[in-house]
Amino acid sequence: GLSARVPCRIREPHKSFQRLISTMQFSAIVLALTFGSASAFMGTPVAPRAAKASALSMTTQEELAELAESNRDALGAGLGFWDPLGCSKMSFWTLSNEETIGYLRHAEIKHGRVAMAAFLGFCVQSLDAVKGAHSTVPYRGYVENVSPQEQWDNIPVIGKLQILTFVGMLESYGEIPGEVPHYTQPGGIPGYYPPLVGKRPELLFNLYDPFDFFVDDDAESKERGLNVELNNGRAAQLAIMAMLTASKGLIVPPLDAIEGFPKYSGDVMVPFEGQLHVAMPELAAWTEQTLAR
Repeated sequence: GLSARVPCRIREPHKSFQRLISTMQFSAIVLALTFGSASAFMGTPVAPRAAKASALSMTTQEELAELAESNRDALGAGLGFWDPLGCSKMSFWTLSNEETIGYLRHAEIKHGRVAMAAFLGFCVQSLDAVKGAHSTVPYRGYVENVSPQEQWDNIPVIGKLQILTFVGMLESYGEIPGEVPHYTQPGGIPGYYPPLVGKRPELLFNLYDPFDFFVDDDAESKERGLNVELNNGRAAQLAIMAMLTASKGLIVPPLDAIEGFPKYSGDVMVPFEGQLHVAMPELAAWTEQTLAR
């Protein structure tokens, strides 16, 4: 089995980390090759005819199937178009069916991007350079040598709110139509994020391609890049779920065979566990004085 390739005893700390990272990456690849096609509603636009039709009008169900079948790499060749819940035939909220398809395509790409960031974040937060001792603590209440999930738990409430506010601002800005129509409208591009530079003086970089690496790419290169991003996002969604599951002590080959894999006893679905329902002393004192008047 796969776990046979993973050593059960790792004695030296630096080798332990190297094997941890390499095994995580290997696990993500294996899981993606096994189940990757089943995590998506569509493939990315590879066929020229489908891409052209999608750019000129809203994507129809027939074009959606054609886009999926055009993804002929290792992730998409097995199943092609796969929609077991029939979501591509639905109409969400006040959207039409074609607008719903645009929404689903954009949602898959976005979830893949978030999962890739989460996967890399989990790996980086497992580094001794990050989780170990610091001459200057990164935040109040910092605790050394804990799991990535515990690192989040230890961040003060105000710090968490700042992070979530920043993410919410980026999310809201991405929903504002600009030069490119909204992804649910005709001519919209699923996965597109508008440029940030020039909107406000403090915004010095774009969220997408901040260093202009892809400015000169032709249409074929952009199609291939989106295809790679989509497939990597599918793999990352499976990988981060496998990591979170293994951290709870469950059997997730080959992660469960890694000695010293980060464990977590809390609940990842409660991001403010033990915080919001406990009033800060300053707030409690102010409330008591105010109500006592």
